[in-house]
Amino acid sequence: MVENGVQLTLTSTVKNNGKIRINGEVLNGSPLKEKHEAAGSNGAAVQPSNGRAAKQPQKVLCTTCGKGHACQAVIGRTRQMRALIDARKPHQAHSAFRRLVDDGHRPSLVTYTTLLTALTSQRMFESIPWLLAQVEDAGLRPDSIFFNALINALVEAGRMGEATNTFLRMGHSGCSPTVSTFNTLIKGYGIAGRPEESQRVFDVMAGGEGVRPNLTTCNILVKAWCDAGRLEEAWRVVARMRAAGTEPDVVTYNTLASAYAKNDETWRAEELVVEMATQAGLRTSERTWGIIVGGYCREGRLGEAFRCVRQMKDAGVLPNVIVFNTLLKGFLDANDMAAVDDVLRLMEQFGIKPDIVTYSHQLNALSSMGHMARCMKVFDKMIEAGIEPDPQVYSILAKGYVRAQQPEKAEELLRQMDRLGVRPNVVTFTTVISGWCSVADMDNAMRVYAAMRDAGVRPNLRTFETLIWGYSEQKQPWKAEEVLQIMQDAGVRPKQTTYCLVADAWKAVGLVENANRALGSSTPSDLRHDDDDDDDDEEPDHPDDGDDKLQRFERSNGHAKSDPSRSMQVTSCTGLASMSLQAIRKPARPSSPSLLRRSCQLPLRSSWLCRKQLQMQCGVYGHSISSLKMVFLS
Repeated sequence: MVENGVQLTLTSTVKNNGKIRINGEVLNGSPLKEKHEAAGSNGAAVQPSNGRAAKQPQKVLCTTCGKGHACQAVIGRTRQMRALIDARKPHQAHSAFRRLVDDGHRPSLVTYTTLLTALTSQRMFESIPWLLAQVEDAGLRPDSIFFNALINALVEAGRMGEATNTFLRMGHSGCSPTVSTFNTLIKGYGIAGRPEESQRVFDVMAGGEGVRPNLTTCNILVKAWCDAGRLEEAWRVVARMRAAGTEPDVVTYNTLASAYAKNDETWRAEELVVEMATQAGLRTSERTWGIIVGGYCREGRLGEAFRCVRQMKDAGVLPNVIVFNTLLKGFLDANDMAAVDDVLRLMEQFGIKPDIVTYSHQLNALSSMGHMARCMKVFDKMIEAGIEPDPQVYSILAKGYVRAQQPEKAEELLRQMDRLGVRPNVVTFTTVISGWCSVADMDNAMRVYAAMRDAGVRPNLRTFETLIWGYSEQKQPWKAEEVLQIMQDAGVRPKQTTYCLVADAWKAVGLVENANRALGSSTPSDLRHDDDDDDDDEEPDHPDDGDDKLQRFERSNGHAKSDPSRSMQVTSCTGLASMSLQAIRKPARPSSPSLLRRSCQLPLRSSWLCRKQLQMQCGVYGHSISSLKMVFLS
């Protein structure tokens, strides 16, 4: 197997007197240590919130840590961090690590491994170089468990080249790969849509003299082929499993059933249930039936889906709320309210309590049909059941009021959220803004936009395109152009569709030259890619951005290469694992605001002339206003 020009083999193990050597520099006692400004005297500086290294004040170590002995405080705090991670509270685990360092203790390798797991759960991949630097500065020698956690972090970040190189470095450091190491690589290539590479890693593992594939390994490989839609290859893996004496389990069958359901062959997925019970002697799970019910719902075969839910009881499996929510949404999408009532009664018979998803499905369907009175009754019932509404629920209600042309009631939801301590997100605010735009009240739309900024909620592309649409409907294309400048100030880049909306606004009043100028003001380097996410919530981290974040970290510490096309080494910053960044990477987004300013800034004189022309010609061109569909509510 070749990855980034490196032959993947398990025989290339090099030992350097028990130390990791990277590009001629030894990890333990490395001269790289003096390069890291983040390290305090104990080698465990706390990572700043912005992910950049910062000078830390010298702290006094506890007596036990200072002597290099195992400190009970470190052991206890590490166990606490692990418990918080298991409880899905990685942020609190991160805080526990900070308190440990602030108290003058030196984290152990186990502590750093646990912290790496917490950072991965939070998708804080930009902090990986900092953490590796801390491990090096503390003079700790990574073990197989630490390497596994590091490889998993790189896989989750979508950086398979670095994950593979770290795998090779693991062998060079004298740490033997474990089953978990191989499983993580196989999973990573499957997620990346490269099942052939997953198969090659599996074959290397199967043909080696060390660890051997287990049932989990086979299931991961089956999923890689299934996710790629290549079920024949998946069944070949199952055949190899059986030939090696390993029988498929429920996970194997569920993976295959899910692939059939996604391929609109749910009947085959249901056949697997029969095979599981009769031939394999396995008991089906809630997950199994949920896959089948969801498949039939997607195919529109709601009668079959309802039958399967009733049949679950005969199979000795009690339907859970997830299965019922799937069935409920199917009937709601089909606008079969009588069947919806039947599903709710069946839930009550099975003793399954509705959750927030159950109510959200109903609210969304009723608001879409304009039944706001019934919608609010469901909302009140949810409150009576003790379920606290979240921003998504309020966004659904706001959308319903907007469709009913009642933006004042949609905005009242914002005040209700404030009273209840629920923070509105960008979707909620944008929905309210769209409501005012739809009733031709741009003053109130801009007022809500200002309130949105005052609340600390960052607008997204959809927010601005909604405002542009509103001004276009008001025959004020010069105002639509001004929104482009507001976008620049907010740090949001337009798409080509954004400029098209402005151009359509000019065309709608007959000023074609201005429309052409608006389209001509955009350049490819300034435009947001059409496949970029719209950031519907507040700046989520994206796995694809991991390489860019590492580059920013390197630049902030003076390690960036002058030639971005050349292979860069994170090891120049970390000194631990040789993680070579691929030469071909996603094109960097322009960071200079001047580029966007040049493409979006519009001459004031031109806008003034346009207003004057419109005042004279509004009667002439008013009949040609085109009806623009609102993007947000479609």
